[in-house]
Parts: sequence; structure tokens; C-alpha cells
Amino acid sequence: MANTRSAKKMVRKIERRTEVNKARRSRVRTFVRQVEEAIASGDKTAAADALKAAQPELMRAVTKGVMHKNTSARKVSRLAARVKSMA
Repeated sequence: MANTRSAKKMVRKIERRTEVNKARRSRVRTFVRQVEEAIASGDKTAAADALKAAQPELMRAVTKGVMHKNTSARKVSRLAARVKSMA
């Protein structure tokens, strides 16, 4: 357990930051899941729309420090490739 005042304060700050990051990560996963569900349903226009909504969310996670830039870019790229390959 934290002993000093500054360490105790850091524990409180980390807990708050963790909650915020958890919410952001969950939001990103929701948008990605919506794209995957649209792909599974076979509706190309819905999948393209869902991807258009998910891409800014993934990039926003990068600017907020929740996700690494390359991770986000890889996810966008793979989703875009899957949407593009739909019949």
C-alpha cells in the first residue's frame, strides 16, 4: 500500500484515469463490433457506414493514449479490407 501523501494521491489519480480509459476502450470495442456485425450480416452499405463511424473512434483512442497508433491503424486497415472484399 502507498505510504507517502504523494503516493496516495497518485493511487487516486490512477484510479480515476483507469475508469476513463476503460470507458474509452469499451466505446472503441463497441464501434468495432458494430462493423463486424454488419460484415457478418452481409450488408455492404451498413458495413461501410459502420466503418466510417468506427475509424474516428479508433484514431481518437490514439490521441487519448488508450491505444497505440499502429494498433489503431492496423485495426482500421483490416476492417476496411474486410468491408472492401464483401460481394
